[in-house]
Amino acid sequence: MAIAYETVLVFSMKNGEEAAKALAEKFKDMIASSGTVKEVDEWGKRRLAYDINYESEGYYIVVNHESEPDFVAELARVLNITDGVLRYLTVKK
Repeated sequence: MAIAYETVLVFSMKNGEEAAKALAEKFKDMIASSGTVKEVDEWGKRRLAYDINYESEGYYIVVNHESEPDFVAELARVLNITDGVLRYLTVKK
């Protein structure tokens, strides 16, 4: 049974905006392959509220999607081991 989720991703700007956009595409495709993407809101480059790993800017993207609960655990695992991901948060709507 698919459940509605909202995932907020913040990518590092250390390697440039193009690298951050490539990561955003990678994770949008990953979410789309395992569920249904309802809405994608790319906020783009924003100043962080506080420095994370000595970085003051991040590339933000918000993805509303429906997927299985076990996919959310897999998404979190991949996000944790991917270089360039500063923060992420997935909540059930």
